[in-house]
Amino acid sequence: MRLALASAIVPAMEKGQMLDGRHAVITGGGSGIGAACARHLHAAGCKVSLLGRRIEPLEAVAADTDGQAISCDITDRDAIEAAYAKAREANGPIDYLIVNAGIADSSPFHKMKREDWHRIMSVNLTGAFDCAQAAIGDLLSGEDRRLIFIASVASLRGIPYAAHYGASKHGLLGLSRSLAREYAQASLTVNAICPGYVDTPMTDQSVARIQEKTGRSEDEGRAAIEQMNAHGRLVSPDGIATQVMTLCLPISRDINGAALTIDGGTDA
Repeated sequence: MRLALASAIVPAMEKGQMLDGRHAVITGGGSGIGAACARHLHAAGCKVSLLGRRIEPLEAVAADTDGQAISCDITDRDAIEAAYAKAREANGPIDYLIVNAGIADSSPFHKMKREDWHRIMSVNLTGAFDCAQAAIGDLLSGEDRRLIFIASVASLRGIPYAAHYGASKHGLLGLSRSLAREYAQASLTVNAICPGYVDTPMTDQSVARIQEKTGRSEDEGRAAIEQMNAHGRLVSPDGIATQVMTLCLPISRDINGAALTIDGGTDA
């Protein structure tokens, strides 16, 4: 049975036909996890629409994936609606929505400013809500539709010096699980992927903050972050993108409401 399943899946993936013709919208698609998702889904046969604030990196990824680059600020609901309209015009109804856009910051709680709290929440949680709600009509209108949130291990445990980030990611996981239950009888699955520290520009920014606040070198700051993952290295964006692509496969239709942790086994 295992060999038969592998023999059915692998040739289809090699031909790029497993998800042939399906339309994936990816927020934060210009770099890191979003760019990796675009490449993996394109290789599996998807048409991809890439949303983000900066058009240049989106266009670079679009050039590699025959995708559509669309400038969009996900803190603006009207901008999301307009971006989705452009995506549908180019690639048809939305089959898969990968909500990946997010920001991070760090500050001791007693020094945290309310405007910093709102800035994190507006992107990581309210923006995710708006992105999901604006696409829900498409996601409920066909077979094997997928909504995937890129959350964080900060969705699952406390994170000192980043209460606003941790709260936003806890909320994102709660949103994912609630929608999974609400739409369990529909042909839509809703799942969250919860990575540890990933080799992305966001982690580069975290390294820079460590340097600024502690006086450590770049190598020392990066080593400190790497050790926060159990295996002592940063998670690969391609590993996360592979799991996203797998969740989109028709055979993954029974995976719903999951929080897939990818951090080298920190809680093992």
